[in-house]
Formats: sequence, C-alpha cells, structure tokens
Amino acid sequence: MALKALIAVGGNSLIRAGERGTIEEQLRNAHATAKSIVQMIKSGWDVVVTHGNGPQAGAALLRSERAAGEVYTHTLDMCVATTQSEIGYIMQRALEHELRAEGIDKLVAVIPTMVAVDPNDPAFKKPTKPIGPFYTRTVAEEKKASLGWDIVEDAARGYRRVVASPEPMEVLQLELIKKVIDMGACVVALGGGGIPVIKNEDGSIEGSEAVIDKDRSSALLAAKLGVDLFIISTDADQVYINYKKPDMKGLRNTTTEELQKLSDEGQFPAGSMGPKVESVIKFIKNGGKKAIITSFECLKDALEEKAGTHLEK
Repeated sequence: MALKALIAVGGNSLIRAGERGTIEEQLRNAHATAKSIVQMIKSGWDVVVTHGNGPQAGAALLRSERAAGEVYTHTLDMCVATTQSEIGYIMQRALEHELRAEGIDKLVAVIPTMVAVDPNDPAFKKPTKPIGPFYTRTVAEEKKASLGWDIVEDAARGYRRVVASPEPMEVLQLELIKKVIDMGACVVALGGGGIPVIKNEDGSIEGSEAVIDKDRSSALLAAKLGVDLFIISTDADQVYINYKKPDMKGLRNTTTEELQKLSDEGQFPAGSMGPKVESVIKFIKNGGKKAIITSFECLKDALEEKAGTHLEK
C-alpha cells in the first residue's frame, strides 16, 4: 500500500518576487513545482496537493473593487472560490504534463473545497492574513487612506493588505476527497485554505468575508486523512531562527516543544513562517506522524533527510 502525503504549496510559489503574476508566469512556475511533486509520485507516494492564493485572491479582490461601477462585485469567499478554480486549472495542467513526461498513467482531480469557520472567531476583529501584491510604504499608506485597507509590513519584503483569517473548523468535502484518493487520482484540493463558509443550524451554508490560512486548513485536512507525511512548501529551504540576521541558524530536526518555545519567543512572524510552524505542531499533536517545511526545489533532498526542517511524533 502506497504511503500518503499532503503537500501544501504557497500561493507565492506561483507568483515569484518581482513578477507581475501573468498566467504565463504562473504556468511556468507551476511546472517547476509539479516536477518535484511528480518525482515524489514516481517514487511511490500518493499525493494530495493544497495551495495558497494570497497574491491571486488579492488581485481578484482588487479587480472587483476597481470595476465596481461597471460589473457586479465579488465578496472574499467568491474571490477564494474563483481562484481555487484558476489555480486548480493551472496546477492540473502542470501536473498532467509532468506525469505524461514520466510515463505515469494517473488522473489529476481538482476538488473545489469549502471550510467552515466560526462567525464569532476573534480574527474577524483583528485582520492578519496578507493578500495581494507587495507595495512600498508610500503606496500602502495611500491605499489605506483611500480604500480603508488594513496594511502590515510582510516579512521585510514590503507592505501588503491583510484580511480576517479565522480558524478552520471543518473541511466540508472531506469524504469526497477520501473517495477520489482511493480511486488512485492525484488530488488538488483546499485551494487558498478553502472557501470560508458558515454552517447554520438549519444546515444551510453562507459565505464568510475572510481568507483562511492554507497551512492551518491543510494541517486539519492532513490529520483527517491520516497521511504519513505533511509537507509545507515555502520559499525557504528550512525554518530559520533569527531570520535574515547575522546569527541566522537553520533547524534540521526539531521537536514540537522546541518549535513552540521559539514561536513563543517571537521567532516566527504571523504573516510568514508563524502559521507554518503552528500548523506542523498542530498536525503532530493531532496524531500526525511526520511533517517537513522546505522549498519545492529541496523536496527531493528533504525526503532523503538532506534538507528541510523535520518534525516527527
């Protein structure tokens, strides 16, 4: 029986620093990510791919706001829904191409995924989730004044808009995802952390003005699927303490206790590495076996324990 892994791919891995985010750029970057994932499939893993959508959802929301006088606008949950399909299509094309190149006969299924959140979550009163492009401080302050955005500095790369990011409570398409995995397909699901929805007492569902952190919801899905390995793919080859400082140091093998201590000391910013560290800790504490944080370029080496930050039960 094949081992099962869930790989959470960052939205910024499709739109690199300095890029405009054109479809051509995203397709090229998706192929690079897909090559690493397909090599993992080739070595015998069943893989579920989740992905972020921060830049894409921000762009969708910006388009909606700028065109408000011409066409109907989109709420945040609709922006997540549309970018799930957009990025899912890009990832599906890239994965199918790389699978064919390796002579692997495997279906790729994209599953639109809703995630329930608590309408009383305190996150709605304190936005923290970065979306959209990076801005200079001057441009960010202009947008804050003219559009009423909440703005934060993001990982020393510039300033970004932030929106509410409530905790994921339930992956509504969990049973469907399980069935498609059992069919032998490579599954792309939970895009952008999932479409944020609220489940009412009568069973009805309504959208929520939020963007769920994809690492948190991926950790939830990984635990519910009982995967053997949970991988968070980011732009760093591993987790670092004192990041971008003279005494910067990488963590290769660590424990939940050590990561939690470092997190409590403020080592991992909320808008970048913080949710990733929090998510691997939660995955292990919820019964997960092993988690890795690394970049897709280092995925092969990470699987051989030559790269990445590794956390085991």
